[in-house]
Parts: sequence; C-alpha cells; structure tokens
Amino acid sequence: MDSKKIVLRETAIIAIGELALSAIMVGIFAALGKLNVTVLLSALGGCLVTIGNHFFMAVTVSLAADRAEQGDVEQAKKMVQTSSSLRLLAIGGLMALGIILGANVIALLLPLVFTRPVLMLAEFFRKKGD
Repeated sequence: MDSKKIVLRETAIIAIGELALSAIMVGIFAALGKLNVTVLLSALGGCLVTIGNHFFMAVTVSLAADRAEQGDVEQAKKMVQTSSSLRLLAIGGLMALGIILGANVIALLLPLVFTRPVLMLAEFFRKKGD
C-alpha cells in the first residue's frame, strides 16, 4: 500500500477514536453537571493536538523508512529523533497555551491519553495482512 494512504488511514483511525472517546468524556462532564463551552473547546483542542501529533509522527516515520531503504539509516534515525523532540515541545507549548487561555485542564489533557487505547483497539480489529 502507498505510504501516503497508510499515513492517512492511520490518522483517520486515531481521529475517529479520539473523537469518540472525547465524546464519552464530554458526556461524563455533562452527567456530572460540569459541561460548558470551555470543556467543549478544551476537549476539541486536546483532540486536535493529539491527532496532529500522530499525523506528523506518521509522516516522519514514513519519510524515515523511505530514507532507510535508500541506505541512509543514520539520517533516518536523526529524522525520527528530531521529530520526536519537536513534537513533544509543540505539545507542551500548545497545552501550556491552552491552560494560560483558561482551558479546562482535564478536558485538554485527557485526549493525549486516549491514543494508546485507540491504537490497542484498532490492532484488535485489524485484519491479518493489513
């Protein structure tokens, strides 16, 4: 399969899972009587940061794999390491900005935790050979 299609498919899986789990989280806020616009915007912001992080990670890994196939393994390794550091800084900066702007901290940060369960669930349903 084309690497662009793989990146988009994996990002779509993360996006669907993030939005579904965030909807459940927002539902819990509503059940507790704590739902407001700030919670909704914070959850959306956390989702967007998480989806963006996964997308840029997938693109970098795809490009690094292509570079490694061409024999430049050290450059591929540096690409992945640099991307990881930059993405971590970006996430930290965006989360700090959200908190400074008055976001609900739980609704903003919890979507970052949703990635692992989404990936585990996606692997459970993945067909062999995919």
